[in-house]
Amino acid sequence: MGWTALTAITPAVWGTTYIVTTHMLPDGHPLFAAMMRALPAGLIALLLARTLPRGSWWWKSLVLGTLNMAAFFPLLFLTAQHLPGGVAATLNASQPIVVAFLAVAILHEKLSVWRLGWGIVGVGGVALVVLGPGAGLDLVGLLAGIGAAASMGTGVVLTKKWGRPDGVSATALAGWQLTAAGLVLLVPALLVDGVPQDIDGTTVAGYLWLGLVGGLMTYIIWFSGIRRLPVTATALLGLLSPLVAAVLGAVIAGESFGTVQLAGFALALSAMVAGQLPPPRKTTQRTTNSRTGHSPEGTDS
Repeated sequence: MGWTALTAITPAVWGTTYIVTTHMLPDGHPLFAAMMRALPAGLIALLLARTLPRGSWWWKSLVLGTLNMAAFFPLLFLTAQHLPGGVAATLNASQPIVVAFLAVAILHEKLSVWRLGWGIVGVGGVALVVLGPGAGLDLVGLLAGIGAAASMGTGVVLTKKWGRPDGVSATALAGWQLTAAGLVLLVPALLVDGVPQDIDGTTVAGYLWLGLVGGLMTYIIWFSGIRRLPVTATALLGLLSPLVAAVLGAVIAGESFGTVQLAGFALALSAMVAGQLPPPRKTTQRTTNSRTGHSPEGTDS
């Protein structure tokens, strides 16, 4: 329970990304923002850990960094640009469903119908919170949203599968991936977006929050949690991200938050908590009989 509560900090902090991006960062520079979120944080983590990848971890870090960050961040921004925020958040909330099936394909785990069911309930709850009557669909945004959920979901499952080398800290693992992601994004960010011209103190504060708190701190916690918790249960914690974003939107941006949103909020939180619990065990006839003092055939034990 302690590790679950600690790991839940990560998606809660990630839920601040939308409000920080819209209120503190320049418009029209999603690749640059993604690069600034990853590369400086990764370099700081490398300086703190003083450990470089060895052997296969060079390419594993590149793969994980691309899936968890370098592909996920821009796809998330693209989704937000082409779809209403509620639709984008709902697509992102589908990640636990993706993880449930990927855990079967990659980790060869048995499909957790219990957690899959709560993942579906959680998506429904998030939809009630963030979807409005005017929500529309756009093919590019829809594909980007599905791609973002699939990218991050695959990264989470592979992180669970590969773990981390003996003697390597979570800080080092986060540093490897964040640096790899930042380097992958560096050239596209400079060529496509360029450096924003209107950088001020607010912009710097936004980049620092996304990089140091939303990047470095949260990924250290996230990778530590993935190592210790069931992967599908960990993914269900991601439901906190759109819920926190919705609350901040209501408090800071004055967005509506009525009875339907409150009901969806309660439903999504219930799904997230229930998904952390093991599925209820079936009570067999033999167990029942042993408790009552009778054998299965009805004779005295």
